[in-house]
Amino acid sequence: MGKNHKKLQNSLEELRKSSGLTQQELSVSAEVSRKSINAIENGVYIPSTVLALKIANTLKCKVEDLFKLPQA
Repeated sequence: MGKNHKKLQNSLEELRKSSGLTQQELSVSAEVSRKSINAIENGVYIPSTVLALKIANTLKCKVEDLFKLPQA
């Protein structure tokens, strides 16, 4: 998709913090760099399906809990 998808709502930071994980801890579990987690949280990077599933698995949630398109 590319960068800066302002229409994609992202709850990663909120869900990560409520799970008590740092960006570094989540990155280790998801097998990516901490910078990747930071870029996702800031809406700069949209993760692949596989990465989104790894993150959701770590946070014990659905991908749809992490990323949503706004209601029309």
